[in-house]
Amino acid sequence: MDAWVGWLIAAAGLGIPLVLTAMPEFGMLAVGAVAAAVGAGLGLGTVGQVLVFVVVSVALIAVVRPIAARHSAERPRLATGIDALKGRQAVVLERVDGSGGRIKLAGEVWSARTLDGGQSFEPGQQVDVVEIDGATAIVM
Repeated sequence: MDAWVGWLIAAAGLGIPLVLTAMPEFGMLAVGAVAAAVGAGLGLGTVGQVLVFVVVSVALIAVVRPIAARHSAERPRLATGIDALKGRQAVVLERVDGSGGRIKLAGEVWSARTLDGGQSFEPGQQVDVVEIDGATAIVM
């Protein structure tokens, strides 16, 4: 069996735990094995093949892994859905108190109630949306 075939078998073998464990390091090692297979196909000796495998694998792990970790740790910067409505201002359409009322929020009419049950807001007043509870905006 040629050396390049052995390296391709090793790459496939390293691809299996990549799929099963979702650890990207196995994929980087598999790419290193493919690079060693190319080196073997070009006529590199055993030491050269191992060096190509080690250099490519270590380079990928050293460069790609920190970038991937940084991207996976970042939270999305764009708030969507109800998260985008929290903290926005709304205009009271019908008196809002602890039991209910209506506001205009982001161009839509929402049912609303106050955060503090004893507080109330009259039509025309501006309120801040603190939270969204189902289809009801909690305001203050």
